[in-house]
Amino acid sequence: MNGRIRLDDAGVQFRFDHLGRVVTPALARVRRVKADAWGLRHVDLDLPAGTGLALVGPTGSGKTTLLRVMASVILPDEGAVEVDGRVGSLLATDAGLAPLLTGRENAELLCVLAGLSLAETHDGMQLVAERSRLNAAFDRPVHTYSVGMRARLGLATIQAITPDVLLLDEVFEALDHEFRKIVEDYARDLRARGGIVVAAGHDHPALARICPRGAWLEGGHVRAEGGFEEVADTYRRA
Repeated sequence: MNGRIRLDDAGVQFRFDHLGRVVTPALARVRRVKADAWGLRHVDLDLPAGTGLALVGPTGSGKTTLLRVMASVILPDEGAVEVDGRVGSLLATDAGLAPLLTGRENAELLCVLAGLSLAETHDGMQLVAERSRLNAAFDRPVHTYSVGMRARLGLATIQAITPDVLLLDEVFEALDHEFRKIVEDYARDLRARGGIVVAAGHDHPALARICPRGAWLEGGHVRAEGGFEEVADTYRRA
Protein backbone atom coordinates (compact mmCIF):
# COMPACT_ATOMS: atom_id res chain seq x y z
CA MET A 1 0.00 0.00 0.00
CA ASN A 2 1.13 3.50 -0.74
CA GLY A 3 -1.59 5.88 0.50
CA ARG A 4 -1.14 9.51 1.45
CA ILE A 5 -3.45 12.40 2.32
CA ARG A 6 -2.45 16.05 2.06
CA LEU A 7 -4.55 19.13 2.76
CA ASP A 8 -3.08 22.57 2.15
CA ASP A 9 -5.09 25.50 3.58
CA ALA A 10 -8.30 23.64 2.71
CA GLY A 11 -11.69 25.21 3.31
CA VAL A 12 -15.32 24.33 2.67
CA GLN A 13 -18.05 26.97 2.58
CA PHE A 14 -21.74 26.17 2.94
CA ARG A 15 -24.34 28.51 1.41
CA PHE A 16 -27.99 28.77 2.49
CA ASP A 17 -31.20 30.23 1.08
CA HIS A 18 -33.80 32.24 3.03
CA LEU A 19 -35.29 29.00 4.43
CA GLY A 20 -31.93 27.75 5.70
CA ARG A 21 -31.61 25.12 2.97
CA VAL A 22 -28.17 24.35 1.57
CA VAL A 23 -27.60 25.90 -1.86
CA THR A 24 -25.35 23.72 -4.00
CA PRO A 25 -23.60 25.13 -7.09
CA ALA A 26 -26.30 23.51 -9.25
CA LEU A 27 -29.10 25.06 -7.19
CA ALA A 28 -27.47 28.48 -7.16
CA ARG A 29 -29.18 29.21 -10.47
CA VAL A 30 -32.67 28.89 -8.96
CA ARG A 31 -32.12 29.71 -5.28
CA ARG A 32 -30.73 32.98 -4.00
CA VAL A 33 -27.99 32.72 -1.38
CA LYS A 34 -28.94 34.58 1.81
CA ALA A 35 -26.23 33.37 4.20
CA ASP A 36 -23.03 31.37 4.28
CA ALA A 37 -20.78 29.65 6.81
CA TRP A 38 -17.42 27.94 6.70
CA GLY A 39 -17.58 24.24 7.58
CA LEU A 40 -13.78 24.01 7.38
CA ARG A 41 -11.17 26.75 7.19
CA HIS A 42 -7.37 26.82 6.84
CA VAL A 43 -6.91 23.07 7.40
CA ASP A 44 -3.36 21.77 6.89
CA LEU A 45 -2.70 18.04 7.27
CA ASP A 46 -0.09 15.65 5.89
CA LEU A 47 -0.82 11.97 6.56
CA PRO A 48 1.80 9.54 5.19
CA ALA A 49 1.39 5.78 4.83
CA GLY A 50 0.74 4.00 8.10
CA THR A 51 -0.93 6.97 9.81
CA GLY A 52 -3.89 6.56 12.14
CA LEU A 53 -5.58 9.90 12.89
CA ALA A 54 -8.60 10.29 15.19
CA LEU A 55 -10.76 13.40 14.86
CA VAL A 56 -12.27 14.71 18.09
CA GLY A 57 -14.43 17.70 18.85
CA PRO A 58 -18.00 18.68 19.60
CA THR A 59 -20.91 18.00 17.28
CA GLY A 60 -20.77 20.44 14.37
CA SER A 61 -17.04 21.07 14.68
CA GLY A 62 -16.23 19.91 11.13
CA LYS A 63 -15.21 16.28 11.67
CA THR A 64 -17.71 14.81 9.21
CA THR A 65 -17.06 17.56 6.68
CA LEU A 66 -13.33 16.84 6.81
CA LEU A 67 -13.93 13.13 6.24
CA ARG A 68 -16.21 13.90 3.29
CA VAL A 69 -13.51 16.10 1.78
CA MET A 70 -11.00 13.25 2.13
CA ALA A 71 -13.52 10.92 0.46
CA SER A 72 -14.05 13.43 -2.39
CA VAL A 73 -17.75 13.63 -1.52
CA ILE A 74 -17.27 17.38 -1.00
CA LEU A 75 -14.78 19.46 -2.98
CA PRO A 76 -12.92 22.26 -1.19
CA ASP A 77 -13.85 25.86 -1.93
CA GLU A 78 -10.32 26.98 -1.18
CA GLY A 79 -6.92 25.35 -0.79
CA ALA A 80 -5.90 21.96 -2.11
CA VAL A 81 -6.65 18.35 -1.18
CA GLU A 82 -4.72 15.35 -2.48
CA VAL A 83 -5.58 11.76 -1.63
CA ASP A 84 -3.44 8.96 -3.05
CA GLY A 85 -4.82 5.42 -3.13
CA ARG A 86 -8.22 3.74 -3.13
CA VAL A 87 -10.58 5.05 -0.44
CA GLY A 88 -13.02 2.96 1.57
CA SER A 89 -15.40 4.97 3.73
CA LEU A 90 -18.14 4.44 6.29
CA LEU A 91 -19.36 8.02 6.63
CA ALA A 92 -22.86 6.88 7.62
CA THR A 93 -24.22 3.39 8.21
CA ASP A 94 -26.54 3.70 5.20
CA ALA A 95 -24.29 5.77 2.92
CA GLY A 96 -24.44 4.50 -0.64
CA LEU A 97 -26.97 1.77 0.17
CA ALA A 98 -30.11 1.36 -1.94
CA PRO A 99 -32.84 0.28 0.52
CA LEU A 100 -34.82 -1.80 -1.96
CA LEU A 101 -31.79 -3.84 -3.07
CA THR A 102 -30.53 -6.80 -1.09
CA GLY A 103 -27.30 -6.76 0.86
CA ARG A 104 -25.65 -8.82 -1.88
CA GLU A 105 -26.86 -6.50 -4.64
CA ASN A 106 -25.69 -3.43 -2.73
CA ALA A 107 -22.26 -4.99 -2.12
CA GLU A 108 -21.94 -5.85 -5.82
CA LEU A 109 -22.91 -2.32 -6.84
CA LEU A 110 -20.49 -0.66 -4.42
CA CYS A 111 -17.61 -2.91 -5.47
CA VAL A 112 -18.13 -2.08 -9.15
CA LEU A 113 -18.39 1.64 -8.38
CA ALA A 114 -15.11 1.36 -6.45
CA GLY A 115 -13.39 0.08 -9.57
CA LEU A 116 -13.48 -3.70 -9.25
CA SER A 117 -14.23 -5.71 -12.39
CA LEU A 118 -17.40 -7.79 -12.61
CA ALA A 119 -15.32 -10.95 -12.21
CA GLU A 120 -13.52 -9.57 -9.14
CA THR A 121 -16.83 -8.47 -7.67
CA HIS A 122 -18.46 -11.86 -8.21
CA ASP A 123 -15.47 -13.69 -6.73
CA GLY A 124 -15.52 -11.48 -3.65
CA MET A 125 -19.18 -11.88 -2.71
CA GLN A 126 -18.69 -15.06 -0.70
CA LEU A 127 -16.08 -13.29 1.39
CA VAL A 128 -18.41 -10.31 1.91
CA ALA A 129 -21.18 -12.68 3.01
CA GLU A 130 -18.88 -14.41 5.50
CA ARG A 131 -17.35 -11.23 6.91
CA SER A 132 -20.68 -9.42 7.30
CA ARG A 133 -22.13 -12.38 9.24
CA LEU A 134 -25.59 -11.45 8.01
CA ASN A 135 -26.41 -15.07 7.13
CA ALA A 136 -29.76 -15.29 5.31
CA ALA A 137 -30.30 -11.54 5.66
CA PHE A 138 -27.52 -10.96 3.11
CA ASP A 139 -30.09 -11.75 0.40
CA ARG A 140 -32.87 -9.64 1.90
CA PRO A 141 -33.62 -5.95 1.16
CA VAL A 142 -31.48 -3.51 3.09
CA HIS A 143 -34.53 -1.59 4.33
CA THR A 144 -35.15 -4.54 6.66
CA TYR A 145 -31.70 -4.14 8.28
CA SER A 146 -30.93 -2.61 11.63
CA VAL A 147 -28.30 0.14 11.87
CA GLY A 148 -25.74 -2.40 13.08
CA MET A 149 -26.47 -4.77 10.18
CA ARG A 150 -25.93 -1.94 7.69
CA ALA A 151 -22.61 -1.11 9.33
CA ARG A 152 -21.55 -4.77 9.06
CA LEU A 153 -22.43 -4.83 5.36
CA GLY A 154 -20.54 -1.59 4.77
CA LEU A 155 -17.36 -2.79 6.45
CA ALA A 156 -17.41 -6.18 4.73
CA THR A 157 -17.78 -4.42 1.37
CA ILE A 158 -14.90 -2.08 2.18
CA GLN A 159 -12.71 -5.08 2.97
CA ALA A 160 -13.58 -6.54 -0.44
CA ILE A 161 -12.33 -3.46 -2.30
CA THR A 162 -9.00 -3.52 -0.37
CA PRO A 163 -8.66 0.23 0.27
CA ASP A 164 -5.45 2.14 0.93
CA VAL A 165 -7.38 4.70 2.99
CA LEU A 166 -10.11 3.87 5.52
CA LEU A 167 -12.46 6.62 6.71
CA LEU A 168 -14.78 5.96 9.66
CA ASP A 169 -17.39 8.37 10.99
CA GLU A 170 -18.94 7.46 14.36
CA VAL A 171 -19.46 3.82 13.34
CA PHE A 172 -18.52 2.37 16.73
CA GLU A 173 -21.75 3.60 18.27
CA ALA A 174 -23.72 1.39 15.86
CA LEU A 175 -21.76 -1.83 16.43
CA ASP A 176 -21.98 -4.55 19.04
CA HIS A 177 -18.91 -5.52 21.07
CA GLU A 178 -17.94 -8.47 18.83
CA PHE A 179 -18.08 -6.59 15.54
CA ARG A 180 -16.44 -3.51 17.04
CA LYS A 181 -13.36 -5.63 17.70
CA ILE A 182 -13.41 -6.77 14.07
CA VAL A 183 -13.36 -3.14 12.91
CA GLU A 184 -10.52 -2.28 15.27
CA ASP A 185 -8.46 -5.30 14.20
CA TYR A 186 -8.99 -4.49 10.52
CA ALA A 187 -8.02 -0.83 11.02
CA ARG A 188 -4.81 -1.76 12.84
CA ASP A 189 -3.94 -4.36 10.19
CA LEU A 190 -4.53 -1.83 7.41
CA ARG A 191 -2.14 0.62 9.05
CA ALA A 192 0.46 -2.12 9.58
CA ARG A 193 0.35 -2.78 5.82
CA GLY A 194 0.95 0.90 5.02
CA GLY A 195 -2.64 2.08 4.81
CA ILE A 196 -4.15 5.19 6.41
CA VAL A 197 -7.01 5.25 8.90
CA VAL A 198 -8.92 8.43 9.77
CA ALA A 199 -11.74 8.00 12.27
CA ALA A 200 -14.11 10.46 13.93
CA GLY A 201 -16.35 9.97 16.92
CA HIS A 202 -17.00 10.51 20.60
CA ASP A 203 -15.88 7.08 21.85
CA HIS A 204 -12.34 8.12 22.77
CA PRO A 205 -11.18 4.73 24.12
CA ALA A 206 -12.17 3.07 20.83
CA LEU A 207 -10.46 5.79 18.80
CA ALA A 208 -7.29 5.45 20.88
CA ARG A 209 -7.10 1.73 20.10
CA ILE A 210 -6.83 2.32 16.35
CA CYS A 211 -5.32 5.80 16.01
CA PRO A 212 -2.10 6.86 17.74
CA ARG A 213 -2.52 10.45 16.52
CA GLY A 214 -5.35 12.90 17.05
CA ALA A 215 -6.68 16.21 15.79
CA TRP A 216 -9.10 18.43 17.69
CA LEU A 217 -11.54 20.35 15.51
CA GLU A 218 -13.66 23.28 16.61
CA GLY A 219 -15.56 25.72 14.45
CA GLY A 220 -14.09 24.15 11.32
CA HIS A 221 -10.50 24.80 12.44
CA VAL A 222 -7.87 22.34 13.67
CA ARG A 223 -7.18 23.56 17.18
CA ALA A 224 -4.55 20.94 18.05
CA GLU A 225 -2.79 17.97 16.45
CA GLY A 226 -0.41 15.41 17.94
CA GLY A 227 -0.47 12.24 20.01
CA PHE A 228 -4.06 11.12 20.56
CA GLU A 229 -4.06 11.06 24.36
CA GLU A 230 -2.49 14.51 24.56
CA VAL A 231 -4.92 16.00 22.03
CA ALA A 232 -7.98 14.34 23.60
CA ASP A 233 -6.93 15.58 27.04
CA THR A 234 -6.50 19.12 25.71
CA TYR A 235 -9.96 18.96 24.15
CA ARG A 236 -11.59 17.65 27.34
CA ARG A 237 -9.98 20.38 29.43
CA ALA A 238 -11.06 23.19 27.10
